[in-house]
Amino acid sequence: MTTGLFLGPYSERLDEQAMDRALSVAQATAADPELPTLLRAREGPSADGPVQTIAERVRRSTGASYVVVLDRRGIRWSHTEPHRVGERVSTDPAEALAGREVRHIDAGTLGRSARGKVPVRDAAGQVVGAVSVGMAYDDVRERLLASLPELLAYAGGALGAGALAALLVSRKLRRKTHGLAFSDLSALLAERSAMLHGIHEGIVALDARGRIRLVNDEAQRLLELGPEAQGLTADEALGPGRTTDVLTGRATGRDLLTVSGGRVLLANRMPTDDGGAVATFRDRTELELLGRELDGSHGLIDALRAQEHEHANRVHLLLGLLQLGLYDEAVDYLSETAGRRRDTTREISERVREPLLAALLVGKATVAAERGVAFRLTPGTRVPDRLVDPRELATVVGNLVDNALDAAAGTENATVEVELAVREDGRTTRAAPAPGLLIRVRDSGRGIPPEQYELIFTEGWSTKEPPAHGWRGLGLALVRRLAERHGGTATVCEPTGGGAEFTVTIPEALRPEPGHGPGPSPARGTAGAERP
Repeated sequence: MTTGLFLGPYSERLDEQAMDRALSVAQATAADPELPTLLRAREGPSADGPVQTIAERVRRSTGASYVVVLDRRGIRWSHTEPHRVGERVSTDPAEALAGREVRHIDAGTLGRSARGKVPVRDAAGQVVGAVSVGMAYDDVRERLLASLPELLAYAGGALGAGALAALLVSRKLRRKTHGLAFSDLSALLAERSAMLHGIHEGIVALDARGRIRLVNDEAQRLLELGPEAQGLTADEALGPGRTTDVLTGRATGRDLLTVSGGRVLLANRMPTDDGGAVATFRDRTELELLGRELDGSHGLIDALRAQEHEHANRVHLLLGLLQLGLYDEAVDYLSETAGRRRDTTREISERVREPLLAALLVGKATVAAERGVAFRLTPGTRVPDRLVDPRELATVVGNLVDNALDAAAGTENATVEVELAVREDGRTTRAAPAPGLLIRVRDSGRGIPPEQYELIFTEGWSTKEPPAHGWRGLGLALVRRLAERHGGTATVCEPTGGGAEFTVTIPEALRPEPGHGPGPSPARGTAGAERP
C-alpha cells in the first residue's frame, strides 16, 4: 500500500518531466530565426529540404521521438518518416497555430507520446507555423517499470526493518512492564496514584541521578516540600542534614531516626533496579513525646519514692524531738524545712512569669534536689508572661536542664545553673520592638570535648544508654532545630571552672508590651511555620 501511494505521484512526476522536456525542445526549435523564412518558401515542403534537415538535427541531439514542423495549413515540413513530409498532421494544431503553447500526452502516427507544441512567429510576431515535439510515452513507462523492482526492494526492506524493530521494542516494553498488557497499565497507574497519596507514610522516589521524581502528599507535609521539589536533588531540596543523608544513601541502616521541621521521623531507604531509590518516612513525634513522658514519669516516680523516704525520715526526726520534749527545736526544724521549699518556688515564680515555664522549672528543681544537685537561677533571669510559643520554649529548656542534671549528678559540688533573659535583637515588627530570649544552662559535669561540639546536635548521637522506648540522641537535635526555625542559634562551650554551657537564642520570642504595637504572629513556631 505504501509503495502504491508512492508510485502514483512518482508516475505523474515522470509525465510532467517528459511534457516539460518536449515543450522545451519545441521552444528552442521554434526560436530558430531561419524557420519563418523557410516556411514561406515557394518550393514548399520537401523530404530533403532545409526544414527537414533542421528538425532531424534537433531530434537526434535531444533524443526526441519526433520533431515536426508544420505551416499554417497544418502541412508537415518535417517528419521522422520522410515520406510523410507534405501530409497533413494527424492531430488538430489549432491551439498552437492560434499562438498558444500546448503540452499534453496524446496518440499520433508514431504512437503514444508526451507532446509539446509551440507557434513559430516571424519578425513581426505573426504566426507562420508551429513546431510539435514528442517524447515517446513508452520510454516514460519503461523508466517507471524499471524502477519498480528497486522501489519494491526498498519497500520490502523497510517493512522487514519495521517489523523487526516493532518486535524488539515490544519485547523490551514487556520486560519493562513485567509482562503487563497496555490495557492494564492505565488501571495500574490509577491504583498506584491512589495508594501513594492515600497512605499515611511519606514516600520520596529518586532516579538514578539522585533527583527527586515523586513526593506523595504525606512526604510533602512531613518534609515541608512542595511540587517544585521534583527534579531537584535531595541536597537542593532539603539542604544539608541527616534527612538528606538518608535520602542520598550516605546514612545507611534500617529505621533511621531523623528530625525535620520539629518532627521526629523514622526513615528507611530501598534501592531500585534502575539505580534510583525509594525512601519512606513515618512520623514518630507523638510516640517520641510519649516515650519522653514515660521517661519523665519514671523519673518522677523515683523522685516521689525518694521523697517518701525523706519525708519518713523527717517525720521520724520530728517525732523524736517531740518525744524528747525538745519543742523549740522541733518548731525550728519544721520551719526551716518548709521555708526552704517555699523559697525555691517563690524565687522561680517571681522571676519567671510564664506559668508553663515556671511550673517546668519548679519540677526540675525538685528532681535536682532529690538527685543531690544544686539548682539555681542566675540573678539576671527575668521572663515576662508574653512568650509567643511557651510550649516550644518549654521543650528547649526541659531538654537542656535534663541533660545538665544527668551530667552533674554524682559529681562533686554538683550544680546546674539556668539563665533566662530577655534581649533586644534589633528586629522590629511594624516599628515595634521585638525582644528575643536568651537561654543559657550551665552544669558542673565532665564537660564535652571540643571536637564533639557540633556532633552532639546530630540526630541519633548520644553517649547515654538507650531508654525504654529505644532511642536517644534527639533532644539536642530538636533544640537546635527549634532554635533555627525561629531564626536563632544553639551552641555549646566549656565555661570557666569546667562542665558544659549550652546557649540558645530565640529572636522575637516575646510579644511586645501593650502599647508598643502588635507582635509576631502566634502562628510562628507551630508545626506549619516556615522553614528558615
